[in-house]
Amino acid sequence: MHKYLLNIISQKVSLTEADIDLCKARFEPVLLPKNRIVEQSGYIPQYLYFVVKGFMRIFHYNESGDEVTTHINCPPGFLTSYFHFINQTKSDESVECITECELLRITKPNLDWLTSQSAAFKDFSIQIFQQSITYNETRSRELATLTAEQRYKKLIEHYPGVIHHVPVQYIASFLGMKPESLSRIRKRMLS
Repeated sequence: MHKYLLNIISQKVSLTEADIDLCKARFEPVLLPKNRIVEQSGYIPQYLYFVVKGFMRIFHYNESGDEVTTHINCPPGFLTSYFHFINQTKSDESVECITECELLRITKPNLDWLTSQSAAFKDFSIQIFQQSITYNETRSRELATLTAEQRYKKLIEHYPGVIHHVPVQYIASFLGMKPESLSRIRKRMLS
């Protein structure tokens, strides 16, 4: 599993043999089952996850008690409740494996140690957190400016695997609509 992560990192920064050894020592491989909550709301997120295989989501409950999916992660990629992980504060979000997942995970102390020992990992971490900020800003803008159908088309264009592996109710919630609305959009697109 580490090879997959190391390949992604080496596309962005140069890694030495020492960097590779540090990565292998600090990122723990785990295989988790479908529907497993890996980070529970009300607690401090313990890990930053790198998704090697599988699909995960971040969700919270709104004031009506309904689940709201705010992020769906497609492999490869990192996932956690970033703000709370970085600041080590209690999160109002949960992180769940939608499918069986092959993951590499790292604790905040281990990430801090890794970035203090390796300039390459420090540079890479900064890039990942910058990408996260950019993603969230883009997502907020799209939710405000694109129609539901435009958001769905963009999702399947960029992440076609989501349609085959993620339940409709999570996709609909992520896109800011009810499952019935998504079903109508899908039917209209097929006709």
